[in-house]
Amino acid sequence: MKLNVGDTAPDFELPMTGGGIFHLNETLNAGKIVLYFYPKDFTPGCTVEACGFRDEFTELAQSGLRVYGISTDSMESHERFKKEYNLPFELLSDRGGKVAKMFGAFNGLFKSANRVSFVIDRNGKILSATKNMFAPKSHIRAAREAGGL
Repeated sequence: MKLNVGDTAPDFELPMTGGGIFHLNETLNAGKIVLYFYPKDFTPGCTVEACGFRDEFTELAQSGLRVYGISTDSMESHERFKKEYNLPFELLSDRGGKVAKMFGAFNGLFKSANRVSFVIDRNGKILSATKNMFAPKSHIRAAREAGGL
């Protein structure tokens, strides 16, 4: 499946840092989110992207956007990554890539997520879809634009 602007995001549940379970439809009840898929914790591009969302977190939140990162890494890896870089948002563990496949973000060759981000409104409609593996900062810019920043 490949999702684009105007499509409805499929509902899913995944474990997240902090010990909770992320439910997409329940989370959307509180408003818009940025859901960004990334290949691997602690790699250079993924660290740049995560730190970019960290650095823009307050402004994004003030514009009504909440940020969630998702990869096929384990919860243990996510917890270390979040702590190491002081990430103020939750990371979701998609072991096996089921959700990445649902969103058209799975890389079958590497068995991980590609760098793809979505801004999703409270009704589940995709407002922004950014697919750029080699420009992590483009995802932050797209989220800012979707938030009216």
